[in-house]
Amino acid sequence: MAEPPVLIRQDEVEDLLHYKDLIPRLEIALRKFSKLDSAEVIQPVRTTVPLQKYNGFLGLMPAYLVHEDILCTKLVCFYKRESGSTLPSTQATVLLFDPEYGNVKAVMDGEVITAKRTAAVSAISAKLLMPAKSDVLTILGAGHQALSHYNVFTETFSFKEVRVWSRRKETAERFAQSTQGHVTVLESVEEAVNGADVIVTVTGASEPVLFGQWVKPGAHVAAVGACRPDWRELDDVLMRQAEVYVDSREGAVAESGDIILSGAKVFAELGEVLNGTRPALREKTTVFKSLGMGIQDAVSAKLVFEQWKNKH
Repeated sequence: MAEPPVLIRQDEVEDLLHYKDLIPRLEIALRKFSKLDSAEVIQPVRTTVPLQKYNGFLGLMPAYLVHEDILCTKLVCFYKRESGSTLPSTQATVLLFDPEYGNVKAVMDGEVITAKRTAAVSAISAKLLMPAKSDVLTILGAGHQALSHYNVFTETFSFKEVRVWSRRKETAERFAQSTQGHVTVLESVEEAVNGADVIVTVTGASEPVLFGQWVKPGAHVAAVGACRPDWRELDDVLMRQAEVYVDSREGAVAESGDIILSGAKVFAELGEVLNGTRPALREKTTVFKSLGMGIQDAVSAKLVFEQWKNKH
């Protein structure tokens, strides 16, 4: 008889999931995904259930990594909240299964997993694509994803200056105070991105907030928000002048408003760059459009579960 599932709380996930362990595993998963071997990685494009009454949707993200024998699904509710709303914009739960028996082995809070695996993949994109000499990091947005991106980017790279912008200045100031290092709060997006080498967009925007005319040639943009076909963070100029990288081509052309509405062409998946089948055009302006994948949650959940077992 299968044992009842383990419940792993948010604070436990936070303690158990570390970037130094997570990044190498995510790189392996991205490599395997981009080899297009359906016998190795099974991951349908996420299914979404509209919640129009509440201006949101439920997303289901199942994945099975055959060689690692990881079967997992994430259920995430995402909402477009009004400015100043006290309700959360996302709620997520991750289920880790025993693939042989079919029972749920663990139920985990999905907020930390989502934040950390997303930020880790953005850091992988920067490692591959940002200018060789990158001194200035700008983060547009000041929520949970902004903090996870700040943590992994400052842990992985050495920036001389970190800037942040948010629609509400007090939110940006609160973010700056919550970080370990010095963060400069800027009043406008244009000012915040002026001369920046790496720009992370983690906003709740549905219309462009970052414009190509403001972006330094050769900069790298990790675009994380705008995860619906009719939402955008980046304008046509930036999307068309940059070389566009994604985690999944299939996901990007189905879900990314930044790509769909601009008509931009996808140059490569990160996994293709890691596999050496597509180049990292570091000298050009690059955009990594992140949408997230079930395999990223699956790899993260397996790591959390392994660490949990080691402690118990």
